[in-house]
Amino acid sequence: MNHDHLQTVSTLQELAIRMRDMDLSKVDIVVHPPFVDLRTAQTVIQDRHIPIHLGAQNCYHEDNGAYTGEVSATMLARLSVGYVIAGHSERRRLFHETDEDVALKVAAILRHEMTPVICVGEDESERANGQTEQRLGTQVAKALSAIKKSEKGSVVFAYEPLWAIGTGNAATSDDVFDASKIISQVAARVEHQVLYGGSVTAANAAELIKKGNVDGLLVGGASLSAQSFADIIQAVSMC
Repeated sequence: MNHDHLQTVSTLQELAIRMRDMDLSKVDIVVHPPFVDLRTAQTVIQDRHIPIHLGAQNCYHEDNGAYTGEVSATMLARLSVGYVIAGHSERRRLFHETDEDVALKVAAILRHEMTPVICVGEDESERANGQTEQRLGTQVAKALSAIKKSEKGSVVFAYEPLWAIGTGNAATSDDVFDASKIISQVAARVEHQVLYGGSVTAANAAELIKKGNVDGLLVGGASLSAQSFADIIQAVSMC
Protein backbone atom coordinates (compact mmCIF):
# COMPACT_ATOMS: atom_id res chain seq x y z
CA MET A 1 0.00 0.00 0.00
CA ASN A 2 2.40 2.61 -1.32
CA HIS A 3 2.39 5.31 -4.04
CA ASP A 4 -0.66 7.27 -5.11
CA HIS A 5 -1.30 7.72 -8.84
CA LEU A 6 1.01 10.73 -9.13
CA GLN A 7 3.88 8.92 -7.43
CA THR A 8 3.21 5.94 -9.68
CA VAL A 9 3.57 8.11 -12.79
CA SER A 10 6.80 9.62 -11.51
CA THR A 11 8.29 6.25 -10.56
CA LEU A 12 7.41 4.64 -13.89
CA GLN A 13 8.82 7.56 -15.85
CA GLU A 14 12.07 7.50 -13.91
CA LEU A 15 12.27 3.72 -14.22
CA ALA A 16 11.84 3.97 -17.99
CA ILE A 17 14.73 6.44 -18.18
CA ARG A 18 16.99 4.25 -16.06
CA MET A 19 16.20 1.17 -18.17
CA ARG A 20 16.77 2.93 -21.47
CA ASP A 21 20.28 1.59 -22.09
CA MET A 22 19.77 -1.87 -20.55
CA ASP A 23 19.65 -5.09 -22.53
CA LEU A 24 16.27 -6.43 -21.43
CA SER A 25 16.04 -9.23 -23.99
CA LYS A 26 16.20 -11.93 -21.29
CA VAL A 27 14.10 -10.17 -18.66
CA ASP A 28 10.36 -9.81 -18.08
CA ILE A 29 9.46 -6.91 -15.79
CA VAL A 30 6.10 -6.63 -14.06
CA VAL A 31 4.89 -3.87 -11.73
CA HIS A 32 2.00 -4.38 -9.32
CA PRO A 33 0.64 -1.00 -8.18
CA PRO A 34 -2.38 -0.56 -5.89
CA PHE A 35 -5.82 -0.90 -7.50
CA VAL A 36 -6.39 2.88 -7.65
CA ASP A 37 -3.18 3.32 -9.68
CA LEU A 38 -3.77 0.60 -12.27
CA ARG A 39 -5.49 2.74 -14.90
CA THR A 40 -2.83 5.43 -14.57
CA ALA A 41 -0.02 2.88 -14.81
CA GLN A 42 -1.65 1.24 -17.83
CA THR A 43 -1.83 4.58 -19.65
CA VAL A 44 1.78 5.54 -18.88
CA ILE A 45 3.15 2.13 -19.89
CA GLN A 46 1.20 2.00 -23.16
CA ASP A 47 1.63 5.65 -24.19
CA ARG A 48 5.37 5.67 -23.55
CA HIS A 49 5.93 2.11 -24.81
CA ILE A 50 7.73 1.16 -21.60
CA PRO A 51 8.85 -2.51 -21.69
CA ILE A 52 6.93 -3.41 -18.54
CA HIS A 53 3.95 -5.70 -17.91
CA LEU A 54 1.14 -4.60 -15.63
CA GLY A 55 0.16 -6.67 -12.62
CA ALA A 56 -2.30 -6.41 -9.72
CA GLN A 57 -1.70 -7.16 -6.06
CA ASN A 58 -4.85 -9.17 -5.41
CA CYS A 59 -8.37 -9.97 -6.63
CA TYR A 60 -11.61 -11.55 -5.49
CA HIS A 61 -12.66 -14.91 -6.87
CA GLU A 62 -16.19 -13.93 -7.95
CA ASP A 63 -16.67 -12.05 -11.23
CA ASN A 64 -19.28 -9.64 -9.83
CA GLY A 65 -21.93 -9.33 -7.15
CA ALA A 66 -22.64 -7.90 -3.72
CA TYR A 67 -19.03 -7.91 -2.49
CA THR A 68 -18.51 -4.27 -1.59
CA GLY A 69 -14.87 -3.23 -1.61
CA GLU A 70 -13.62 -6.17 -3.66
CA VAL A 71 -12.09 -6.10 -7.15
CA SER A 72 -12.70 -8.96 -9.57
CA ALA A 73 -10.42 -10.63 -12.07
CA THR A 74 -12.90 -9.52 -14.74
CA MET A 75 -12.21 -5.87 -13.95
CA LEU A 76 -8.45 -6.40 -13.93
CA ALA A 77 -8.44 -8.14 -17.30
CA ARG A 78 -10.21 -5.16 -18.87
CA LEU A 79 -7.27 -2.98 -17.77
CA SER A 80 -4.74 -5.12 -19.64
CA VAL A 81 -3.45 -6.61 -16.41
CA GLY A 82 -1.35 -9.67 -17.21
CA TYR A 83 -0.38 -10.93 -13.76
CA VAL A 84 -2.20 -11.08 -10.43
CA ILE A 85 -0.66 -11.96 -7.07
CA ALA A 86 -2.57 -14.58 -5.07
CA GLY A 87 -1.88 -15.43 -1.44
CA HIS A 88 0.81 -12.88 -0.69
CA SER A 89 2.22 -13.46 2.78
CA GLU A 90 0.65 -10.24 4.05
CA ARG A 91 -2.77 -11.27 2.73
CA ARG A 92 -2.43 -14.61 4.50
CA ARG A 93 -1.10 -13.14 7.76
CA LEU A 94 -3.06 -9.89 8.10
CA PHE A 95 -6.30 -10.79 6.31
CA HIS A 96 -6.35 -14.49 7.23
CA GLU A 97 -6.56 -15.80 3.68
CA THR A 98 -6.51 -19.58 3.60
CA ASP A 99 -5.10 -22.02 1.06
CA GLU A 100 -8.70 -22.53 -0.07
CA ASP A 101 -9.15 -18.79 -0.65
CA VAL A 102 -5.97 -18.71 -2.72
CA ALA A 103 -7.10 -21.67 -4.83
CA LEU A 104 -10.35 -19.88 -5.72
CA LYS A 105 -8.43 -16.77 -6.75
CA VAL A 106 -6.03 -18.79 -8.88
CA ALA A 107 -8.96 -20.32 -10.74
CA ALA A 108 -10.50 -16.89 -11.35
CA ILE A 109 -7.23 -15.41 -12.60
CA LEU A 110 -6.69 -18.24 -15.05
CA ARG A 111 -10.31 -18.11 -16.16
CA HIS A 112 -9.71 -14.57 -17.35
CA GLU A 113 -6.47 -15.50 -19.12
CA MET A 114 -4.08 -13.80 -16.73
CA THR A 115 -1.12 -15.36 -14.94
CA PRO A 116 -1.40 -15.99 -11.20
CA VAL A 117 1.65 -15.27 -9.08
CA ILE A 118 1.04 -17.70 -6.23
CA CYS A 119 2.94 -16.89 -3.05
CA VAL A 120 3.97 -19.72 -0.74
CA GLY A 121 6.26 -19.90 2.25
CA GLU A 122 6.83 -21.17 5.77
CA ASP A 123 7.01 -19.17 8.99
CA GLU A 124 9.78 -19.24 11.57
CA SER A 125 8.23 -21.97 13.74
CA GLU A 126 7.53 -24.21 10.74
CA ARG A 127 11.11 -23.77 9.58
CA ALA A 128 12.49 -24.50 13.05
CA ASN A 129 10.38 -27.67 13.30
CA GLY A 130 11.50 -29.01 9.95
CA GLN A 131 8.10 -28.50 8.32
CA THR A 132 9.23 -26.44 5.32
CA GLU A 133 8.74 -29.21 2.78
CA GLN A 134 5.32 -30.16 4.16
CA ARG A 135 4.08 -26.55 4.27
CA LEU A 136 5.28 -25.64 0.79
CA GLY A 137 3.95 -28.87 -0.66
CA THR A 138 0.52 -28.30 0.86
CA GLN A 139 0.29 -24.70 -0.35
CA VAL A 140 1.35 -25.58 -3.89
CA ALA A 141 -0.91 -28.61 -4.17
CA LYS A 142 -3.93 -26.69 -2.86
CA ALA A 143 -3.36 -23.83 -5.29
CA LEU A 144 -3.17 -26.28 -8.19
CA SER A 145 -6.30 -28.13 -7.08
CA ALA A 146 -8.44 -25.37 -8.59
CA ILE A 147 -6.85 -25.73 -12.02
CA LYS A 148 -8.75 -27.97 -14.41
CA LYS A 149 -6.73 -30.32 -16.58
CA SER A 150 -8.26 -28.75 -19.69
CA GLU A 151 -7.30 -25.25 -18.56
CA LYS A 152 -4.45 -23.61 -20.43
CA GLY A 153 -2.00 -21.05 -19.17
CA SER A 154 1.06 -21.04 -16.99
CA VAL A 155 1.43 -20.13 -13.34
CA VAL A 156 4.16 -18.48 -11.33
CA PHE A 157 5.09 -19.47 -7.80
CA ALA A 158 6.85 -17.02 -5.52
CA TYR A 159 8.70 -18.46 -2.55
CA GLU A 160 8.24 -16.01 0.32
CA PRO A 161 9.86 -17.26 3.53
CA LEU A 162 7.90 -15.43 6.21
CA TRP A 163 10.89 -15.57 8.52
CA ALA A 164 12.91 -13.44 6.10
CA ILE A 165 10.35 -10.89 4.89
CA GLY A 166 10.81 -7.43 6.34
CA THR A 167 13.76 -8.48 8.47
CA GLY A 168 16.47 -7.30 6.08
CA ASN A 169 17.82 -10.85 6.10
CA ALA A 170 17.28 -12.70 2.85
CA ALA A 171 17.22 -16.46 2.72
CA THR A 172 20.51 -17.96 1.59
CA SER A 173 20.85 -19.22 -1.96
CA ASP A 174 20.85 -22.77 -0.51
CA ASP A 175 17.52 -22.10 1.23
CA VAL A 176 16.06 -20.79 -2.01
CA PHE A 177 17.43 -23.70 -4.03
CA ASP A 178 15.84 -26.23 -1.67
CA ALA A 179 12.48 -24.44 -1.70
CA SER A 180 12.51 -24.08 -5.48
CA LYS A 181 13.12 -27.82 -5.83
CA ILE A 182 10.18 -28.65 -3.56
CA ILE A 183 7.84 -26.29 -5.41
CA SER A 184 8.83 -27.58 -8.85
CA GLN A 185 8.40 -31.21 -7.84
CA VAL A 186 4.85 -30.63 -6.61
CA ALA A 187 3.98 -28.35 -9.54
CA ALA A 188 5.42 -30.64 -12.20
CA ARG A 189 2.04 -31.20 -13.89
CA VAL A 190 1.66 -27.54 -14.94
CA GLU A 191 3.81 -25.08 -16.83
CA HIS A 192 5.33 -22.88 -14.15
CA GLN A 193 8.12 -20.59 -13.05
CA VAL A 194 9.50 -20.04 -9.56
CA LEU A 195 10.46 -16.67 -8.09
CA TYR A 196 12.05 -15.74 -4.78
CA GLY A 197 10.76 -12.87 -2.66
CA GLY A 198 12.13 -11.66 0.65
CA SER A 199 14.53 -8.76 1.29
CA VAL A 200 15.72 -8.69 -2.33
CA THR A 201 18.32 -6.04 -3.16
CA ALA A 202 20.67 -5.27 -6.03
CA ALA A 203 23.48 -6.75 -3.91
CA ASN A 204 21.93 -10.22 -3.59
CA ALA A 205 19.77 -10.41 -6.75
CA ALA A 206 22.29 -12.08 -9.03
CA GLU A 207 23.35 -14.69 -6.47
CA LEU A 208 19.72 -15.58 -5.70
CA ILE A 209 19.04 -16.11 -9.41
CA LYS A 210 22.21 -18.04 -10.19
CA LYS A 211 22.61 -20.17 -7.07
CA GLY A 212 19.02 -20.28 -5.90
CA ASN A 213 17.83 -21.96 -9.10
CA VAL A 214 14.89 -19.56 -9.54
CA ASP A 215 13.51 -17.87 -12.65
CA GLY A 216 13.11 -14.43 -11.14
CA LEU A 217 12.45 -12.28 -8.09
CA LEU A 218 9.43 -10.82 -6.33
CA VAL A 219 10.67 -7.44 -5.15
CA GLY A 220 9.03 -5.63 -2.25
CA GLY A 221 10.36 -2.48 -0.61
CA ALA A 222 13.25 -2.08 -3.04
CA SER A 223 10.75 -1.58 -5.88
CA LEU A 224 9.39 1.65 -4.37
CA SER A 225 12.46 3.53 -5.56
CA ALA A 226 13.01 3.66 -9.32
CA GLN A 227 16.76 3.68 -8.76
CA SER A 228 16.92 0.62 -6.49
CA PHE A 229 14.44 -1.30 -8.67
CA ALA A 230 16.42 -0.42 -11.80
CA ASP A 231 19.62 -1.61 -10.10
CA ILE A 232 17.95 -4.98 -9.41
CA ILE A 233 16.74 -5.20 -13.01
CA GLN A 234 20.24 -4.44 -14.22
CA ALA A 235 21.75 -7.12 -11.99
CA VAL A 236 19.26 -9.76 -13.15
CA SER A 237 19.60 -8.83 -16.83
CA MET A 238 23.30 -9.63 -16.63
CA CYS A 239 22.82 -13.11 -15.16
